[in-house]
Amino acid sequence: MRPTYLEVNLTQLKQNLENIRAKAAPAKVLVVLKANAYGHGVDGVAPFIAPFADYIGVAIVEEGIHLRKMGIATPILVMGGTLPQQLSDFFEYDLTLAASSLDLLTAAEQLAQSTRKRLKVHLKVDTGMERIGVREYEAESLIEKSLSCSHLDMEGIFTHFANSEVMSLQKNMTPLSLQLERFEGILSMYEKRGVPHPRIRHTANSGAILLHPESYYDMVRPGVLFYGVYPGRDVEKTIEVKPALTWRSKVVYSKVTQPGRGVSYGSLWQAEAPTRIVTIPCGYADGYFRRMTNQARVIVNEKEYPQVGRICMDQFMVNAGGDDVKVGDEVILLGGGITAEDLADWTGTNEYEVMTNISARVPRVFTRAVQ
Repeated sequence: MRPTYLEVNLTQLKQNLENIRAKAAPAKVLVVLKANAYGHGVDGVAPFIAPFADYIGVAIVEEGIHLRKMGIATPILVMGGTLPQQLSDFFEYDLTLAASSLDLLTAAEQLAQSTRKRLKVHLKVDTGMERIGVREYEAESLIEKSLSCSHLDMEGIFTHFANSEVMSLQKNMTPLSLQLERFEGILSMYEKRGVPHPRIRHTANSGAILLHPESYYDMVRPGVLFYGVYPGRDVEKTIEVKPALTWRSKVVYSKVTQPGRGVSYGSLWQAEAPTRIVTIPCGYADGYFRRMTNQARVIVNEKEYPQVGRICMDQFMVNAGGDDVKVGDEVILLGGGITAEDLADWTGTNEYEVMTNISARVPRVFTRAVQ
């Protein structure tokens, strides 16, 4: 196997899920497995975690189909935007549709009627994200239509928060409060008509799970929190979770570089004295961002060293100083004290992008070690 690989601790993921479930009970838990399980490797994560999840969330229909072909039987909600021509896949693979427009809901009802197959639907309403979904002030027509869709199972209704990890925007008001108020207004439309609302109401993403129990309703949707990363640096850590990822490699070359000799493309770094430079077989094609050049740090033999010289497509170099670092020595790129937040800072991005951009060519190794 390639010396650069991701080690994914499945036991830690399960513990994170259990801690979230204990906090949110009696609400159900939808585990978000989109984007290759946030870079962790859905082929290994999904079969292990599915039996412990009430629902699975993905972004696109192809992700749902992939899970079904793996044999995953847990309900799957495709949370992103869907085109009408994709609806047949929802019926074929028993996927739950996020009905984000009146036209999409109408097309789903017509297809269900013509095929004599039922489809589970969650109405998607936009209370302030301005991404997909019918805005709250236009939602009445969507609800009216949903009540007449006799060939669909209107299982759920949901919205997505834009600022759930932020505690306060102004005095006595959180950014989430207005969105929650709008969502409650939509739910009141059912009460005015004397009909029950869909049985699964859900709004809480990772930040809301931590900070806003009033948003739990019938189900919560942990994304980054499930993977052991908090959705903000200063967010109150009301649930204990730990990262499940360790990005490992090995030294493949070790040499002493003389003063004045530039290291890597552009010669952006030069040694001032004889210095041991070691090469790591990982680069920006693996998701180790080029933007981290001369900022990143790694751990070799339990000691931290700086990355130097421009990060290449497949390799990068590390300044081991005067230490005798040898070919084959273990290297940690993420984990062991180096966090996703660190890589995000060095890159100028967030933790989500760091994890989801770890390339598919980096092998995933799944363990069940107890931390």
